[in-house]
Amino acid sequence: MPRKKLIDEEKLEQKAQEEFNEGIEKAQVILEDEDKVEKLLEKLEKKLTKVPLVGDKLSYVPTLISLLRSYVKKEYTDIPVGSMIGVVSALTYWLAPIDILPDFLGIFGFTDDAIVMGFCLNMIKSDLDDYIAWREFKENTLTSDDDFTYPEQK
Repeated sequence: MPRKKLIDEEKLEQKAQEEFNEGIEKAQVILEDEDKVEKLLEKLEKKLTKVPLVGDKLSYVPTLISLLRSYVKKEYTDIPVGSMIGVVSALTYWLAPIDILPDFLGIFGFTDDAIVMGFCLNMIKSDLDDYIAWREFKENTLTSDDDFTYPEQK
């Protein structure tokens, strides 16, 4: 006899997409205020120390935090504002302890977070690849990024 699923994965994905889209408006407000961004980053880093990073989607959280910090400090601005709004939306969703599947449910409670993060990653994939390449170049050379050439788009 087939085992009954605890949750309808299609409905979960649809709800996660709705939550991500709703977060876009809030993310725009946060991104326009450097103090709000800094408070968000502090909360994210605090949560990051307490949460196991499960799956490939949530493993990008530290990179997205770094991207947001570099963007706000104007160290890295070669990314569309729309991509940054998506990043803030996904990170604020991940930060919320009570969402579609509350985090207190353990690993199961991070399923929705991973789905929302997946929407964000799909939206900003090439921009994130460019940021990672820029960051690695900067770390390896410790010079200005004037000589940096972005990798060819695939």
